[in-house]
Amino acid sequence: MAIMFEWRGDLDDDSLDALHADGFGHPVTRTRWRARLERHSLGWVCAREDGELVGFVNVVWDGGAHAFLVDTVVARRRRGRGVGTELVAVAAREARAAKCAWLHVDFEEPLRSFHFGACGFRETAAGLVPL
Repeated sequence: MAIMFEWRGDLDDDSLDALHADGFGHPVTRTRWRARLERHSLGWVCAREDGELVGFVNVVWDGGAHAFLVDTVVARRRRGRGVGTELVAVAAREARAAKCAWLHVDFEEPLRSFHFGACGFRETAAGLVPL
């Protein structure tokens, strides 16, 4: 079955919580995802296969020129099929349509080739303060 991608797709807290736990390898947290998305996001992209949520990325923004990818996640059993790359492509297209000039992402070293290779990000100087 084909995987379908939807900007600002309808989702419930339980399905995103389960995907997040699977994708990031932690217990289910019972996060109120929908309220968080509605409050802080320009939008998000859902990937579904046979109605099941198998991928997700959140696009937060500053209300102007800068958008940021967070919580990019693909179900473990669906990795390596281009789902993550398409999630990012849809997010970039929609951020551009919202008149954002920049799409930022940060990531851990094992994801370097995904972001710089498959998704087309370029390396920049950035900083981080652990809180």
